[in-house]
Amino acid sequence: MSLDTVVEDIRDEAHARAENIRAEGEERAEEIESAAEDDAQEILETAEQEAEREIEQLREQRLSSAKLEAKQKRLEARRDVLGDVREQVETELTSLEGDTREELTRALLEAASVEFDEDDDVSVYGRAEDADLLESIADDYDGYEYAGEHDCLGGVVVESEQSRVRVNNTFDSVLEDVWEDNLREISNRLFEQ
Repeated sequence: MSLDTVVEDIRDEAHARAENIRAEGEERAEEIESAAEDDAQEILETAEQEAEREIEQLREQRLSSAKLEAKQKRLEARRDVLGDVREQVETELTSLEGDTREELTRALLEAASVEFDEDDDVSVYGRAEDADLLESIADDYDGYEYAGEHDCLGGVVVESEQSRVRVNNTFDSVLEDVWEDNLREISNRLFEQ
């Protein structure tokens, strides 16, 4: 065997080995590229799912916030309507006249009078516009005297120093009690759903 033949065999063997290494390298590169593509696809899917979750959470938060804001606006509107109704009732009470006003005022003074002893000196206070009416009604009771004005819609505030009792039987106090006791019913009637 000649030297040229040996060199040729070595060269062929080296080429075959190089070809084999190159083929293995290409195969390994394809595996790495495929794995990288799989990883990239998985990362992309995870990112899309995360983005969709965040979008859904944001949508739910905005929806919840919008519902809460709408509920607050409804409650504010209801409060405004209830306030308007209360003002109308107060206006009606203030504008009561004649026999109706006298009957109510007498009933309120009569209800307050049970809190006092017969020999008490009782002072009666009320709305300035009702001074004449209150003087007239107080004259019907022994020891009762109109003592001046009280800022109210009508009715009476009655007190006695001897018994140290003060009774607030104004239209305002009666309205407050009735309003509080019946607020749910009033609201239900106004806002039937």
